[in-house]
Amino acid sequence: MKMQTNKFLAALKAHENQIGCWISLASPYAAEVVAGAGFDWLVVDLEHTPGDMQSVLGQLQAIAPYTASTAIVRTPWNDPVMVKRLLDMGPQGILFPMIENAEEARAAIRATRYPPHGVRGVAGAARGNRFGRVTDYYQNVEKQTCVLLQIETCAALDKAAEIGGVEGVDGVFFGPADISADMGLLGQPLHRDVWDRIMPAARKLMDMGVPVGTLVTDPGMAADLLNDGFTFVACGTDVGMLVKATDSLLAQVRQATNKE
Repeated sequence: MKMQTNKFLAALKAHENQIGCWISLASPYAAEVVAGAGFDWLVVDLEHTPGDMQSVLGQLQAIAPYTASTAIVRTPWNDPVMVKRLLDMGPQGILFPMIENAEEARAAIRATRYPPHGVRGVAGAARGNRFGRVTDYYQNVEKQTCVLLQIETCAALDKAAEIGGVEGVDGVFFGPADISADMGLLGQPLHRDVWDRIMPAARKLMDMGVPVGTLVTDPGMAADLLNDGFTFVACGTDVGMLVKATDSLLAQVRQATNKE
């Protein structure tokens, strides 16, 4: 069999809007529920969740039948050993957190590339190459693996152009939660001052032709960003949606029964 085209990566290169969702419950069952909604891309998060390699595998397997959604894994750190293991499991992209400069960006790219272009170790048979059945895997995997780098500090914002300009970077993702903390606005990722700080860096990247993305939990803001030049925006998290839905349900019933 031949390697499949990464349609999310193709959409980024064409600057077509991609709507995403965050998968944080570390549960294949929950991942399948979300995948059925048909988001363009889903991030299986390993940075801020109780997930491990086994749960990531289960989540990737649960998402796979839902071909509308492309599975991206956020690695906990810019660690080539972790990235090697994740890529062997066959996600269609890796999101690297806390990239601070071009040197770290180049290290992330190298972690996703086989020698002589990188340091990824070679597994003969793994889920990523359908256990050796994908005959052109080694020739095409680098072209079909999406590499996204996350900017999460003010210092990194100042270096956004050099980070995004590194060869092999497919998109730059802004992390407003950590940027807000770095600005002294902890817990206020949607604060206007945070976005006044992010947008100039985003504009520079857009002008360079680099796709930019983010996660915001306000659907209206997510749409505004997509309409304003962002290419890939996640508009919610499975945990956040579960919290809101359960709180709302309980509040409605309590109100209807006059139980405070």
